[in-house]
Amino acid sequence: MSQTVDRALRILTDLGGGPKTLDQLAALLDVHKSTALRLLQTLESQGFARHDEQHRYRLGPRLFALAHQALDDLDIRRLAAPHLAALNQKHGHTVHLAAYVEGTVVYIDKYDSRHPVRMNSRIGALAPAHCTAVGKVLLAGLPEPRRKAAISRLGFERYTPNTITDPGAFEAELGKVAAQGHAQDRAEHEDYINCVAAPIRDAAGTVLAAASLSVPEPVLTYSGVLALLPDLLAAADAASAELGWTAPPPHHDQEN
Repeated sequence: MSQTVDRALRILTDLGGGPKTLDQLAALLDVHKSTALRLLQTLESQGFARHDEQHRYRLGPRLFALAHQALDDLDIRRLAAPHLAALNQKHGHTVHLAAYVEGTVVYIDKYDSRHPVRMNSRIGALAPAHCTAVGKVLLAGLPEPRRKAAISRLGFERYTPNTITDPGAFEAELGKVAAQGHAQDRAEHEDYINCVAAPIRDAAGTVLAAASLSVPEPVLTYSGVLALLPDLLAAADAASAELGWTAPPPHHDQEN
């Protein structure tokens, strides 16, 4: 692999952990800023990177288009669709399907709420991994080395007073999510949105995607959202079954 290609791929990987400035990317690559800028300009011209008003670089739309195509090839969206649509139809709340793509949590499908107060999200949008239920489920499903690497790349930006900003606390949260098989976001990303999420697995048990129910506080309280968890888990398990996953039998403690 040529040095230029290697550096370009490292840029995309670094951007997968969140927006970066030119100075940060040059330092990560250990190159002069002019070298990093040339690489970024090439990536921008092809749609693989973009920069905002604060001159921070992010992953570009073409990368997500390719990622969506790859996910479509796995049939995740198609196979999960009837189960998530039924969940949305039953409760009328926003249902998301998200995947972990190149170090980034991406919404790959959405079923809109029927209530007047709705979430401002869209297919293809990024979700911060440290403060969304889908992000927690997806990172908790990674093998431990990849999980630790992913945590090390997070910026832990504070969005609300409830956002977890400590890496150690977040790692403990992921351990809890992995053990219980679902995640909660109690107004951690948006201060009036509560959310629960569950994993969608393949035949080997690998977490391929996360499904979630998101509800504004004025529509339903946090405890009310938690009460919907059994239906969400059932929908996620049904989607997983479409991908060949078999749920383990329930564990019963033996009497002494």
